[in-house]
Amino acid sequence: MRAVMKLIVAVLIAAVSLVTYWCNRQENEYTGQMQHVDMTVEQEIALGLQTAPKMASQYGGLHPDEEARAQVNEIGQRLVQSTRVRETPYKFDFHLLADENTVNAFALPGGQIFITAGLLRRLSSEAQLAGVLGHEIGHVVGRHSAQQLAKAKLTQGLTGAAAIATYDPNNPASQTGAVAAAMIGKLMNMRYGREDELESDKLAVRLTGEAGYDPRAMIEVMRILEEASGGASGPEFTQTHPNPGNRIAEIERAIQQEYPNGLPAGLIE
Repeated sequence: MRAVMKLIVAVLIAAVSLVTYWCNRQENEYTGQMQHVDMTVEQEIALGLQTAPKMASQYGGLHPDEEARAQVNEIGQRLVQSTRVRETPYKFDFHLLADENTVNAFALPGGQIFITAGLLRRLSSEAQLAGVLGHEIGHVVGRHSAQQLAKAKLTQGLTGAAAIATYDPNNPASQTGAVAAAMIGKLMNMRYGREDELESDKLAVRLTGEAGYDPRAMIEVMRILEEASGGASGPEFTQTHPNPGNRIAEIERAIQQEYPNGLPAGLIE
């Protein structure tokens, strides 16, 4: 009887998780894609603003060089104002973090975008910086954080249901099923993360070109990131980010698709 009750509870939890996920669908006004998200744009913006100070503090706060911070913001705003991104409801702010050792850039929901001094000092051109910031803008307009949150809730519900269904307090070995379910869920979300990264690369190609920057600079950014990783990135399927070397081919393909007749003259390199 206890086993039957556990199974019923597990099925109910899984069903509610699946129905909630599949019923929360919205069309992304920027990309035109249908997405599973369970939060509004206003909630994304509020979440990003609330989280931004905490994230900045983890990287030593904002960089003290006001001129460098202004340059990052200026290039970021050019990407926004020179493209259709300006028509979105997001409020974009671009921040330079003080951390000189970490090579990273990231976006919070709603438009709060960060780049570390450790990455900025490795970049050698304005177009490379534009490529990094354009990629992060892509995450925001692609609503990737909202998607990830929805998928994480679904995964948590399904793995929780699996754990309830398989766990037997009289059989310690039954915990293996719960552990395996959690691992599968984690790998599923990592796959989604890689897809988001590739979509952001494609959006960055479009954004940089429309703003007057040479999108080929993104290829150099990938080489910089690959060098910074020291080649110790591990198997790609266990990473949330695709291997930078593997992203180069996708960026080159995106450039060819966006500019089948060749890049226009006069782009900022």
